[in-house]
Amino acid sequence: MSDEPLRVICAGHVNWDVTLQVDRLPEPDGEASIADQYQSGGGSASNVAVALAGLDASPLLLGSVGRDENGLLVRRELDSAGVETALVETDGETAVKYLVVDDSGELMMFGNEGANEAYAAADLSAAQLAGADHLHLTSQCPETAVELARAASEAGLTVSFDPGRRLADRDYAATIRNTDILFCNEREATVLRDEADAVDTLVVKQGSGGATAFDGDRDVAHPGFAVDPVDTTGAGDAFAAGFLVARADGDAIERALAVGNACGALAARTPGARVQIEWRDVDALLDIGPSEP
Repeated sequence: MSDEPLRVICAGHVNWDVTLQVDRLPEPDGEASIADQYQSGGGSASNVAVALAGLDASPLLLGSVGRDENGLLVRRELDSAGVETALVETDGETAVKYLVVDDSGELMMFGNEGANEAYAAADLSAAQLAGADHLHLTSQCPETAVELARAASEAGLTVSFDPGRRLADRDYAATIRNTDILFCNEREATVLRDEADAVDTLVVKQGSGGATAFDGDRDVAHPGFAVDPVDTTGAGDAFAAGFLVARADGDAIERALAVGNACGALAARTPGARVQIEWRDVDALLDIGPSEP
C-alpha cells in the first residue's frame, strides 16, 4: 500500500437534514411527542465522504447545492470535516430532508429534490479522476451514474455503488455492470437478484443483524455490534466508508465487514445522519467484539 491516503470520489446527493426525535413513529392519523430536534448536513454521498475523512482517507465530494443559506451551511460543515468538494451551485434550493426518528432509532423520511442531481459527469475533470483511487456512487440520475462509472473504470479506478431507496424506481443495470462492489440492504437485494451477479463483491447490510458479503463463491457474514441505537440515519453510509477503507488497506473481507459494522454501530448511536468516526472508536468496538448470535 502507498503511504498516501486513499483518495475516494463520492458522487451523489448533498442535503440539509432537519431531524425530529419523537417517542414513537405515529400511525396514520396518530400523534407523537417531540423530544428533541436538530439540523445538520446529510445526503448519502456526503455522509460517506465525512466518514471517510474521519478514517484518514482523502474524499472528494461531487454533488450540487443551491445558492442559499442551507447550501452555505452544507459547505461550511463539509469544510470543517475535512472534505474537499466539487459542488455545482444552482439557483434552486438545496435539497432538504425531514427525518422523524423514534426512541429505537427507526425513522421515516420526507424530502424534496431541490438542487440535487444538477451536476453532470462532465463536472468531474479528467485530472480529478486521474488523482483518485476509487469512485463511490450513491443514489443519483442513472445516466450520470453510468457515465461516472465508465469513466472511472477507464481511468483504472475501482467502483462501488450504493443505489439506496430509489432502486425500484430507477434503472441502474448499466451502472451495476461497471461496479466492483455493490452495497444494498436485504430488501434491495431481492430487487437486484439478476444484476448482482455482474459484480465482484455484493455486500448486504442487515442493520442490527450485521452484514454479509458475497465475494466470488464465498459467503462471509459478520453479526454486527450490540449498541443502543439513537438514530439509524446514515448508519449504512458509515458502514460503506469503513468497509471501503479496510478493503483498500488490504484487509481480508472478514475484517472489512467488522470495520464496516463498527462504523455503522457508531453512527447509529449518534444523532444525525453525519458522524465523524475515528479509528480509536472503531478499534474500541473491535476489541469488545461482535454481538452474540
